[in-house]
Amino acid sequence: MPAGKTSYVCLPCRASYKKAYDSDPRRPDHVCPRCAGTLIHVGSAFATPRRRDTAAWRTLSVLLHAGIRFHKSCCGGPGYRPRSLREVKERMAYAEATGEPFARALLRGEVP
Repeated sequence: MPAGKTSYVCLPCRASYKKAYDSDPRRPDHVCPRCAGTLIHVGSAFATPRRRDTAAWRTLSVLLHAGIRFHKSCCGGPGYRPRSLREVKERMAYAEATGEPFARALLRGEVP
């Protein structure tokens, strides 16, 4: 049975690639075919923004650097993820005000 494919992104190139998932730490990282940089594993439930949508790529960069990925759950998709910089800023302000970890605040559907 062939291995399932999952998404990898290159943030500098704003490109997404589907590749077989390899969890073996001894193997080299996946390499971007455009710039030869390291690809970031984002998960199988990832939807790629358009290349010219700089705000969406900035939002994605914040999410990935916070350790948030797009893996499928038992009930379907990955759950709530902010789609705009405004939503990220709201959750960042909430995290600073309450002391909640930044990654957990980013996953909140609504900010109280």
